[in-house]
Amino acid sequence: MKTALDLVAAAKSQIAEIPVDQAEAAIRDADVLLDVREADEFAAGHLPGAIHASRGMLEFKLSSLPELGDRDKKFVLYCKTSGRAALAALAMKQMGYLDVHSIAGGYDAWVAAGKPVAKPALPSFG
Repeated sequence: MKTALDLVAAAKSQIAEIPVDQAEAAIRDADVLLDVREADEFAAGHLPGAIHASRGMLEFKLSSLPELGDRDKKFVLYCKTSGRAALAALAMKQMGYLDVHSIAGGYDAWVAAGKPVAKPALPSFG
């Protein structure tokens, strides 16, 4: 019987991962940056310019949102540490998306490398 880690390892063997030190260039070249974490994780901070599409709803969002339906667009995906993004990238590959990459180490590696993070503005009560 396979574990979640087995599934992630199998996915990573079939997808393209980008090292965090090459991620900014890949994001600039991409058409879409997808954050596949949960909504609360996205709200707490995300990569600038990212679109949120949680892993659990990804295939449905890709099928229902015209701006994400073009299988020729360049996609870069990330999650917290890269497991969910690897599974999501594999699912997209299986759906016929041609240019999908995942950021190795995910959001945690991005933050550890001192890269910029977008956070929601706090309301002003003044």
